Amino acid sequence: MIYLALAIWGAIHPMYYFVSWFNEHGYDIMAMVDAWHVNAAASGLVWDLTIAAVTLTVFIIAEVAVRRNWIGLIAIPATFCIGVSCGLPLYLFLRSRPVT
Repeated sequence: MIYLALAIWGAIHPMYYFVSWFNEHGYDIMAMVDAWHVNAAASGLVWDLTIAAVTLTVFIIAEVAVRRNWIGLIAIPATFCIGVSCGLPLYLFLRSRPVT
């Protein structure tokens, strides 16, 4: 249940900042992408999270292929639509249940 709580927190907390930014700057996704690359530190963080998201996706696909735990695949869109902070604990939650 801790993984599920972390997945929910990982969905809600970052989304607060995204919605706040959109309310201040308008709902322009490309402007947000530009803001992510405002300096080298921000770009480094974006690439860090991108690499982590791709790595998590490869791991999920490899695990699902072996374990046949198909429900775990929903963590992939959660990772790319919400973030690694939601996708990783969501996958760990889904993985921790017994496979039938």
